[in-house]
Amino acid sequence: MNKPTEKEKMLAGELYDSTDAVLVEERSKVRKLLHKFNISEYHNNDFYRTNLTELLPNCAGDIYIEPPFYCDYGYNIYCGEKVYFNFNCVILDVVPVIIGNNVFFGPGVQLYTATHPLNYEIRKTLESGKPISIGNDCWIGGAAIICPGVTIGDRCVIGAGSVITKHVPSDSLVVGNPGKIIRNLK
Repeated sequence: MNKPTEKEKMLAGELYDSTDAVLVEERSKVRKLLHKFNISEYHNNDFYRTNLTELLPNCAGDIYIEPPFYCDYGYNIYCGEKVYFNFNCVILDVVPVIIGNNVFFGPGVQLYTATHPLNYEIRKTLESGKPISIGNDCWIGGAAIICPGVTIGDRCVIGAGSVITKHVPSDSLVVGNPGKIIRNLK
């Protein structure tokens, strides 16, 4: 049996070494694509679409992102139709980030799948990830942070500046740090 690669361990949510040459090269390639995307005049032209398709190959063709935008790998981001990211969003996608249809992200939203061990000795060399899932028809307010391993159900609204550390059931309005459900939206 072959020993798993660092990339295979990363994708499985296991502890892995992020300084692995393959992972460093993949992040470097994405940084170059992001640089082109973030500094180019775009106006939803062919260059914009081609660059986005290369950067986020697992997203519907009608995704719309206001630059600047940042991510680690791009290929771990899965978006449904009509997803919109406002300015300055960040997705740390060391494992899958699954986003439904008709989801809107305010400016400065951050999605973190990357996490680190609490043990300082292990944390010096290894990290891991926990996937994030966001349902259909959600609105994530500006500067909200979605922490590793969180699932947000359908039709949720996450208030601006909220920090979401736990699963959110469908039809919830969540605000605060840490995020608290303040009412059902149905």
